Amino acid sequence: MTEIIRQKLNDSPAARWTVLVIVAFTMFCAYYINDVMAPLMGELGSEFGWTSQDFGIFNFSYGWLNVFLFMLIFSGIILDKIGPRLTGIGACILMVIGCLIKYYAVSTDTFEGEVFGIKMQVFIACVGFAIFALGLETIGITVTKIIARWFNGYETALAMGLQVAIARLGSALAIGTTLPLAKSLGSLSAPILIGLMAICIGLIAFIFFCTMDKKLDASIGIEAASSEDSFKVSDILSIAKNKGFWLIAILCVLFYSAVFPFLKFGTSLMINKFGMAEDWAGTIPAMLPFGTVLLTPIFGGIYDKKGKGATIMLIGAALLTIVHLLFSIQAINVWWMAAILMVLLGIAFSLVPSAMWPTVPKIIPQNQLGTAYGMIFWVQNIGLSGVPFLIGWILDKYCIVGEVIGDGGKVTTLYDYTIPMLIFACFGVLAVLTAFLLKREDKIKGYGIEQPNLKK
Repeated sequence: MTEIIRQKLNDSPAARWTVLVIVAFTMFCAYYINDVMAPLMGELGSEFGWTSQDFGIFNFSYGWLNVFLFMLIFSGIILDKIGPRLTGIGACILMVIGCLIKYYAVSTDTFEGEVFGIKMQVFIACVGFAIFALGLETIGITVTKIIARWFNGYETALAMGLQVAIARLGSALAIGTTLPLAKSLGSLSAPILIGLMAICIGLIAFIFFCTMDKKLDASIGIEAASSEDSFKVSDILSIAKNKGFWLIAILCVLFYSAVFPFLKFGTSLMINKFGMAEDWAGTIPAMLPFGTVLLTPIFGGIYDKKGKGATIMLIGAALLTIVHLLFSIQAINVWWMAAILMVLLGIAFSLVPSAMWPTVPKIIPQNQLGTAYGMIFWVQNIGLSGVPFLIGWILDKYCIVGEVIGDGGKVTTLYDYTIPMLIFACFGVLAVLTAFLLKREDKIKGYGIEQPNLKK
């Protein structure tokens, strides 16, 4: 009788919220490194001769391992097999290694020759980013499953929203401070080095989480804890047959393809379309992830208490489409309009993730969650790697409108961003359609996506 009424560790609010803070901090450090190169597009061109296509290839390398070698799917299977502790530590180590290589690539310009038609310096930076990306996406699915486990029956959407918000703070910090920091320290590699030190601290924080997760296993009991991870490879087939799963995966890739690649070129957009000075051009794109810090947890809390998850995703996708259409209008070219549009995009960026990630456990069993998230992230990475490459190619091919020679004879290329913004808007339209189909599928199958998450 004592064993039956014994409280689990995650029944303690202090314990589960402490876990959230720890894993969210690790994600904060990871997202800083992920976006630390985004504001440097112009500087990389001026100092090292990188073109927009080189920058696109660098961002495309995000999917070399994750997408083309299917490593994200394997990461999900490994997560379900060996659990979040070892998977998470391994992911953090991969991020450290990848960041080291990227730092080495940008810290010197003595590279010569090409590899597969890619400049040697760009190729080395790509290798580092590919390794880092594998670690980042693996820790992403690991942390998502950790929250789903620790907050099962509690504030799942709020917790996932807060984790997303804190991670986005890392992105905002990178986008808003990297360029001024690089200039003040006289080195493009300095912000990367700061990020490297941060992710090492994030690794230490995650190791501390592992001690708490072991205590959760003990409070659940050995039998219950081991049965949770009894994943079978054959379960991949059952996930792949789930229509609701695929609608979420497709919505994910369409939505994020219109947000993260946009942020990669956001600083350049502010300089070229809105005429902002380089030192301040990153501040408006940085408003996007900063805005999610408050809004994502709020929308997650609404989903926990009131439900309407599919409706929330539908509204967010529609708002995303409207914002990118407005960005494509050439007459909208003053900085304060850019700020207003970025605030609206931040609202859309908060709405969809706040409902999308907590929806997956309603469709997929707990012992298959790691693999399911891995498969979703794999689909997402097709967009996160391919779309920046596409945008970089289009900018160089169709959107160059002139050049400016600055101090020291540095040449800066000028671009018209109308076509890229229309492409992002098209992703938004398709996301709206997918969200509508998901809402209809939920009504047919009764997943409970429109139902609250909190236990009565």
